[in-house]
Amino acid sequence: MTPTDRILVPLDTTDVSWAANLAERLRGYVGGIKLGKEFISAHGPQGVRQVTGDHQPLFLDVKFHDIPNTVAGAIRAIGALRPFMVNVHACGGRAMMEAAVAANDKAGDARPLIMAVTVLTSLDDDDLTELGVPSNAGEQAVRLARLAQDCGVDGVVCSPKEITLLRDACGPDFKLVVPGIRPAWASTDDQKRIATPADAVAMGADYLVIGRPITGAKDPVAAAVRVGEELAAI
Repeated sequence: MTPTDRILVPLDTTDVSWAANLAERLRGYVGGIKLGKEFISAHGPQGVRQVTGDHQPLFLDVKFHDIPNTVAGAIRAIGALRPFMVNVHACGGRAMMEAAVAANDKAGDARPLIMAVTVLTSLDDDDLTELGVPSNAGEQAVRLARLAQDCGVDGVVCSPKEITLLRDACGPDFKLVVPGIRPAWASTDDQKRIATPADAVAMGADYLVIGRPITGAKDPVAAAVRVGEELAAI
């Protein structure tokens, strides 16, 4: 994996033209783009195709969480968009994740990576207690990551705070996708649980979700190149 391949840029918008333009400008300078529920709810598969075309690697951030048969059907359906990565909620349980993996495997060489979401970064220990979870966020993330790995899922989405815990628990080949990445030269905005790109990779991250430091820059391509250069220097 090259340093550039690690960079995933979220296009959190409902503006198709803006997203398509920025995706095209960043092509070759980042590893892919991420489209999530806001964009997909507004524009559906047709909008996704307008943004990605035939060339831009896509992380489809849909967080499937339903009964096993429904999630398996959804995994089969998104195959037409040819994402390289898609995610599900680990708290959907073993049967759901195994059904997602089984459906995904039928895509053969075109199968995307399936990533599991463990504990949403918006939840803290008090929130988990209110939900009846006796563990803290780190412990719960490890528990769900191990379950996901046992189900054949390729990796998890985690905050920088959990990278070391999950790398130790799940080994070197389990993929870690990490949001909350801010270069030292960028504003932290409203993020609190953050890490620099170099620090995240040093701890064991595979893919880095980097949004506003790139999308909000005066020159997004220059910002992406700068991140790539910092990663290449590790």
